[in-house]
Amino acid sequence: MKILITCVGRRVELVQEFYRASKELNIELKIYGTDADLTAPALSFCDEKVLAPKIRSDEYIPFLLDFCKTEKIDGVIPTIDTDLLILAENKSQFEQLGTKVFVAGISEIAVCRDKRKTADYFKNLGLSSPFAVDDILKYDGGFPAFIKPKDGSSSINAFKVDTFEQLKTYSDRIDGYIVQPFVSGTEYTVDIFCDYLGNPIFITPRVRLAVRAGEVLKTQIKNDKSIVDEMLTLIKAFKPSGPMTVQLIKDDKTGVNHYIEINPRFGGGAPLSIKAGADSVKALLKVLNGEKVSYEPFIAEDGAIFCRFDQSVRVK
Repeated sequence: MKILITCVGRRVELVQEFYRASKELNIELKIYGTDADLTAPALSFCDEKVLAPKIRSDEYIPFLLDFCKTEKIDGVIPTIDTDLLILAENKSQFEQLGTKVFVAGISEIAVCRDKRKTADYFKNLGLSSPFAVDDILKYDGGFPAFIKPKDGSSSINAFKVDTFEQLKTYSDRIDGYIVQPFVSGTEYTVDIFCDYLGNPIFITPRVRLAVRAGEVLKTQIKNDKSIVDEMLTLIKAFKPSGPMTVQLIKDDKTGVNHYIEINPRFGGGAPLSIKAGADSVKALLKVLNGEKVSYEPFIAEDGAIFCRFDQSVRVK
């Protein structure tokens, strides 16, 4: 079996989980990793490093298509937000080659790439989400408030503000922003995995105990039934193909889950849910192998705590 992980960057742990799962399944797996920079650390852990054109280059998709055809790639797994839409737009071309691309539909990804549309999407499904506007003069949600890029990621240029003057200052710095009321409570990530057609397999809520630059450092699995039930509503409408992560804040006083964003890909902390028992990489390999995978709610070990750390690798 051959898989291609695009824009692999720092996703060493994810690559390692695929190798571990393939050994447990007795599958001979070859992993190709692409990046626009051959010093990306995760490339050193793949079987083959692939220097790819930049995503916004006109050569990007033709390059990937040619590569998948030549190497007979079974599955393509994107890992960053900017890769999702262009892969979704060309998904059928890969499928004609016999290559599955684990990416959601075009319209669903468009929703995810605009945080204001994301908030509206949650509300249309009957889920709570802080009301979002894209003009500070139209904001009347009170303070503290939260301002961030409408298509941002990794908490870059995301700020909590306490006054209109602060809001004005940050709005001048951010090109294309949204403003929402600040919600206080417990932050959660939900790691979701579905089969290729969007049927749920795993839904794993976990508390974000410590975060750095938008990525979790410490987390605790918490099999919250209210979150799982609400995510089933989301999955039924969204139909993600493969992995997806959802961010939310649970109001500690009311218990209401306020949903913030959707990332239809493996999140940076996805290996933590995998280690807890929601083995999405093993499920993905089974899907590629033509096996049926069944829905297993609450399979992750409730209460398990995981901490992450950095390591170094010398690159050639």
